[in-house]
Amino acid sequence: MEDMVNIYLFGKRYRVPGSLTIMTAMEYAGYQLVRGCGCRNGFCGACATIYRIKNDRELYTCLACQQQVKDEMYIATLPYFPLVKQVYDIEKVSPTEQIMMQLYPEIYACIGCNACTKACPQDLNVMQYIAAAQRGDFEGCAELSFDCVMCGICSSRCPAKITHPQVALLARRLYGKYIAPESRHLTERVEEIARGDCEALLESVMQKPLEELQELYNHREIEK
Repeated sequence: MEDMVNIYLFGKRYRVPGSLTIMTAMEYAGYQLVRGCGCRNGFCGACATIYRIKNDRELYTCLACQQQVKDEMYIATLPYFPLVKQVYDIEKVSPTEQIMMQLYPEIYACIGCNACTKACPQDLNVMQYIAAAQRGDFEGCAELSFDCVMCGICSSRCPAKITHPQVALLARRLYGKYIAPESRHLTERVEEIARGDCEALLESVMQKPLEELQELYNHREIEK
C-alpha cells in the first residue's frame, strides 16, 4: 500500500495517498472540481488554496495543482479572489506613468513588504514588477509578470490592497499595443485567417484520428 496521510478538506478528515497534489487528493476524496481550473477545462489560476499544518501557526497559500499533500494538512480552496478591475479602452490610453496613477493609484501605496512575492505560486518577483509599473517601465513590468496566471494570491496578502495581476495585465497590453516592435509575421497570419485561407487546412485536421493528431503534434516544426 502506498503511504497514506491524513488531510482535512473544509474541516472533514480524509485519508489519501501522500504522493497526490491537493487537487488530485480532493478528487480522490470524492470532490468534483467544477470551478473551471485550467487543467480541468477552465482557466489556470482558479485553484488558489490556503492551508496550514497541524501545530504550525503559519498560513500558507498555493495552487492546488502544484502543492503535494502533507500529513495533518488543513485545506480550504478560495472560490475566487475579488480583484479590482478598472475599465479602459486600450485604443484611448497611452503608455505613460499617469495611466497607472489614474487607473491603479494604490500601487503607489506599496510599503515594500514583499508579501506579494513570497506568496506567488509562480515564483514571480511581484514587488519588482509593481515597482516597474510605478516608474512607467511597462516593458519591464510585462517581462517580469509574463507567467502570471491571475490567481490573486499576491493581492490577498497585500496590506496596501494592490491588484497586482490587473496592473500587470495593463502593462502587458500597453507594451504589446504601443511599445513592442510590430510582428509582421503575426499581422500576416491574422490577415490569412480573416481571408479564410486556413479553413480548409483546419477542417482536414479536425477529421484526423486522435493517434495521427498526436503524431503530428509530437513531430511538429517549431520556429526558431
